[in-house]
Amino acid sequence: MYEHILVPTDGSEGTMQAVEHALELADAESKIHVLSVVDQRVYLAAGGDQQDAVIQSLRDDAVQAVERCAEKCEGEASTATAIRDGVPHRVILDYADEHDVDVVVMGTHGRTGRDKLTSLGSVTERVIENAKRPVLVVHID
Repeated sequence: MYEHILVPTDGSEGTMQAVEHALELADAESKIHVLSVVDQRVYLAAGGDQQDAVIQSLRDDAVQAVERCAEKCEGEASTATAIRDGVPHRVILDYADEHDVDVVVMGTHGRTGRDKLTSLGSVTERVIENAKRPVLVVHID
């Protein structure tokens, strides 16, 4: 079993499938780290008069995302939640290094449609390419 498991979340339904897999890897001593990244590229692209509203909306979404995942873990594994600003794949990798996580568990994809376009490429793909630790990729239907 793994001591520290990282589950990045963008709030999508697919993340819950990744959480389920993370719980399968966990035991009573494990801690599941739930991380949501407020993508700075999105709010920096917003017009100056809209930037504060965009940041607040993104942060609200991030809070809901980590709370939902933490609730799913309740009673099965201890959790730590975090919300950080930055470029998602970089923040995920930095968090994994800082907390010496044993494995990153994430879905093949997250948001779709317009939200997917704002991610500027696959976060999962970039994490896999740059990770110094195992990455378990859960196929999202």
